[in-house]
Amino acid sequence: MNSKISASMMCADFLNLADDIRELERIKVDYLHIDIMDNHFVPNITLSPDYIRQVRNATYIPMDIHLMINEPERHLDLFDFKEDDIVSIHYESTPHIQRALKALKDIGVTVSIALNPATPIYYLDFLIEDIDVVLIMTVNPGYAGQSLVPETLEKIRDLRIYLDNRGGEHVAIEVDGNVSFENARRMRKKGADIFVAGSSSLFCADMSIKEANKILRESIA
Repeated sequence: MNSKISASMMCADFLNLADDIRELERIKVDYLHIDIMDNHFVPNITLSPDYIRQVRNATYIPMDIHLMINEPERHLDLFDFKEDDIVSIHYESTPHIQRALKALKDIGVTVSIALNPATPIYYLDFLIEDIDVVLIMTVNPGYAGQSLVPETLEKIRDLRIYLDNRGGEHVAIEVDGNVSFENARRMRKKGADIFVAGSSSLFCADMSIKEANKILRESIA
């Protein structure tokens, strides 16, 4: 598939959020990546269902909603999901992963399963028919600004081979964590399709969103 950019909204300027959203519309970003953290599955708290609703009212850009919460299937009714959204839940977050994935499928969203850096690919053995996207965490989830876990680059390559050999050619690979310009280029070569861009690229402190987008698009072309 063509490479796509998902702007990490936890890295946007909250004091000028409307301005950032307008700029993201101008550069035609593909998704707005919204991290939901509960301080249980990960040691942090970020954003909320109300934040999603407010942003939804401000833009037409589809959401890429990343649920870093325990037992996500118990909380789906809190969220304003739309059919164009990607919704990711973590394999590690629930003992009933197929039940949770089915609940998302019934809502009608693009269903994504997220894997932490050390979670093996073979955990997907009986899930390929239930998913549209695999989100590979290239850092351990919970905070922005972390360093890349180097082994995850080969994990991206191995995942693409794994999916293609098991009838999962349709499943896209998303990457999240230290997606810098250089790392994005390496991730694309390994087989990544969707890039969560935050403080390492799209929201760099020393350049505009427009400038950063141009460099990032060239990196993942």
